[in-house]
Amino acid sequence: MEKEDLSGEQRRLVRDQGTALAGKSTLNRMELGAAKLGEKERYKKIILDEAAVDRTLVDIFLQAHDEAPKEIVLDLDSTDIPLHGKQEERFFHGYYGHYCYLPLYLVCGEFVLCARLRPSNIDGAKGSVAEVERIVEQIRQAWPQVRIILRGDSGFCRDELLTWCEVHGVDYVVGLAQNARLLREIVAASAQAESQFQQTGKAARVFTEFVYQTRNSWSRARRVIAKAEHLEKGANPRYLVTSLSSQETTFPAPSRWGAKSLYEELYCARGDMENRLKEQMMLFADRTSTSWLRSNQIRLYCSTVAYQLMQALRRLGLAGTELAQAQCHTVRLKLLKIGAQIRITVRKIWVSMSTGYPYLDLFRQVYRNLEVIPLR
Repeated sequence: MEKEDLSGEQRRLVRDQGTALAGKSTLNRMELGAAKLGEKERYKKIILDEAAVDRTLVDIFLQAHDEAPKEIVLDLDSTDIPLHGKQEERFFHGYYGHYCYLPLYLVCGEFVLCARLRPSNIDGAKGSVAEVERIVEQIRQAWPQVRIILRGDSGFCRDELLTWCEVHGVDYVVGLAQNARLLREIVAASAQAESQFQQTGKAARVFTEFVYQTRNSWSRARRVIAKAEHLEKGANPRYLVTSLSSQETTFPAPSRWGAKSLYEELYCARGDMENRLKEQMMLFADRTSTSWLRSNQIRLYCSTVAYQLMQALRRLGLAGTELAQAQCHTVRLKLLKIGAQIRITVRKIWVSMSTGYPYLDLFRQVYRNLEVIPLR
């Protein structure tokens, strides 16, 4: 009742005019309401268009680029969200050692393109083909010539996903769990790594590659990269399967995706995705405390959209400042979660901050950066 412009006619952007903003009590009707409206709903309810949210997450990524990149890398990963109540689809996960959800994330750089909440009694790769297919289709509608590389750990090494990538022109580099056959393939490389370690006393790595096919689960033979590593604690072999060819060159480099460069420069870079997952938790992605999976998915959406806003603030407002690479939690505490006095007059809105605020110059710089951004 305190809103002066209930219909939204005075909103800043033309496209938003006539669309009112909802308060938290109104939004709660969407979170806790049914998935579909019944004919005899007693109170007004709001239904979330989940497909529209999924499209929007990808649209944000596309609109952040002035021109289409030549190549992008999509990272697949899953994590655990601990549960402490009796939520729907609540199961115990042996690896994590507690009751949890197992959300699936798909990230490109600092952009989160998918955040799908799932129960934890499933294969970690379940649903990944459908999400990748949906996102790749939307990206290629905007950027038909872009090269797409899919990256993931061994939990996503499934023939269904690899075959889909091969059929649809998407390259991949995915971890591969070791087994006795794979260990036999790198006996010579392992011996060489151990010999180097004995001579230097330092960690030794020897890279090799070979063509490999499982006995039953793979539909075809594929290129496998092996890292034969020897540490103080002993052998530490690692494997990747990839569609990238060692013959591919980028002038003047003779080989772009040799075994060593593919592992160290491309695959190991997926570790940055862990930072995206941590930032999701900083923005309360783990507040999945309602009774239903659907309403907890909505909360996960809210956290993901909040992250996208923070990422846009970093990219646009904090560019060139000391917080340009700061995590969301740091930005929130130093720039947003501060006390101020707000006064509204006929012509202006006055925000009076404390003279003791230590980041006043930074706040001014962010405001100037945001002020010059053209509206689209």
